[in-house]
Amino acid sequence: MASSTQEIPSVDGVPRHVAIIMDGNGRWAKRRFLPRIAGHRKGVEAVRNIVRACTDRGVKALTLFAFSSENWRRPADEVSMLMQLFVSALQQEVDRLHQNGIRFRAIGDISRFDQKLIDLIEAGQQLTACNTGLTLTVAANYGGRWDILQAVDRLRREHGSSGAPWTEAQLTPYLSMGDIPEPDLFIRTGGEQRISNFLLWQLAYTELYFTETLWPDFDGQALDLAFDSYRQRERRFGRTSEQVAGAAEAHGRKANG
Repeated sequence: MASSTQEIPSVDGVPRHVAIIMDGNGRWAKRRFLPRIAGHRKGVEAVRNIVRACTDRGVKALTLFAFSSENWRRPADEVSMLMQLFVSALQQEVDRLHQNGIRFRAIGDISRFDQKLIDLIEAGQQLTACNTGLTLTVAANYGGRWDILQAVDRLRREHGSSGAPWTEAQLTPYLSMGDIPEPDLFIRTGGEQRISNFLLWQLAYTELYFTETLWPDFDGQALDLAFDSYRQRERRFGRTSEQVAGAAEAHGRKANG
């Protein structure tokens, strides 16, 4: 994976990699006088719809923040229900993902989960490992600071310290998502405007999009609104507007022969 602080990535009208914080399940349920778990179940349906929408629109990678390392602070009964829902979703969805050529992977410290959930995650990753369609990454018991720390620790253990400073190129392969392009577009549903310890390293030059839409109501039309906003952005990566325009003209001349 090339680093956006070291190289200028290619830019297209459709983001290659979309990262989403799926916020608002509980509030969706509360507004309907339903238990919070009903909102989470509805949220799983939204995941299914957005995976399909991203595939149809040509997105290459979709990363979803399902459970943060801070979510353990929630009430124990809700955490338990979320774990059960995760198990159920994997049991029901992995075969469908595989049939559609989607590669499933999970990032985060899954060692804290029950063995049944760990086994399902590992089986899903193994089953879909060779698929070449959309890469669907689920961040579970994940935190951006944890990701950087574990990468540094692995780099240190495998290469020791020569006294010379480490580089981004050395560290990148040890990050949880070191093998795929950094997100082009970050979406957070539910009205909050923060990244909540999600992909701290990888979001350095990602375009941010916040929407009031609650996650269970986020559909293909809402995704298109996010993409429309993305297309209006000028992605400079440290350059001036004039440099961006010049590079676009040069690319057009090259494409036209």
